[in-house]
Amino acid sequence: MDISIFTDKKTKPDEASLKAALGRTFRLWVELENYVLSKYPAAVKEWNFPGEKYGWSYKLKDKKRTIVYLLPRGGFFKAAFVFGEKAFVDIIESGIGRKIKEELKAACPYAEGRGIRIDIKNPADLKDTLKLVDIKLSK
Repeated sequence: MDISIFTDKKTKPDEASLKAALGRTFRLWVELENYVLSKYPAAVKEWNFPGEKYGWSYKLKDKKRTIVYLLPRGGFFKAAFVFGEKAFVDIIESGIGRKIKEELKAACPYAEGRGIRIDIKNPADLKDTLKLVDIKLSK
């Protein structure tokens, strides 16, 4: 099952527990968070516990919508996005990797858009993710 490494509702993750859980990918988490904040300094940072089925997740959001969800796992994390139709078209027409485009095309379109989760396990995984942040913030 694909759930957060943090499943205790009573214990919100802190920097030390996050660093221990993510290991070497903690610096990639920080890099992604800092990138979002550099592009949108007013972003709100928020831990959320939707239920035991999912565990703790973290999101960066603007006034109306989530920019990116960060989902902690053991030794890595996932970056999750929801894109509306205009952003979807921009991604398909961009230089973003084929794998991400295929996953996004295969995602079910809902009223709020198409969702995608990207495993962040090394610096190469972060490259396209930063481009996705730019597209998300441009729409």
